[in-house]
Amino acid sequence: MESYRKRLTEYIASQYGAEPEALWPRWPNDVIFRHGDNRKWFALIMDVRPDVMGLSGDEPVDVLNVKMSDPLFAEFLAQQPGYRMAYHMQRGSWVTILLDGTVPFSEITERLQESYAVTARKEKRKKSTPSQD
Repeated sequence: MESYRKRLTEYIASQYGAEPEALWPRWPNDVIFRHGDNRKWFALIMDVRPDVMGLSGDEPVDVLNVKMSDPLFAEFLAQQPGYRMAYHMQRGSWVTILLDGTVPFSEITERLQESYAVTARKEKRKKSTPSQD
């Protein structure tokens, strides 16, 4: 079975034109994805120890960090299976999604789309917001 990590990396490249960028030599499997214009991160894929995520086991687990527009929604998501408040991020609007199949891939791409929109330049956000006519 193809890993969610690989599938998600391919999806991000085709949908957003962003390639994985490994910033930390000590953790070569931890990669970020940035907007091409403002260089802001919209996604972080990494592997973490299971105990960090409140899980059992010895093998690292793949996770995705994405930014939500509403911190209250982020807190709500963190209570759902497969979600946690963001591991390793300082702001309360980031969530961590386990890439173990708990969260369906289609739902992960919805969260990714929101993260991409939230971290876009303000001009792009305005264009993608429906007008209130």
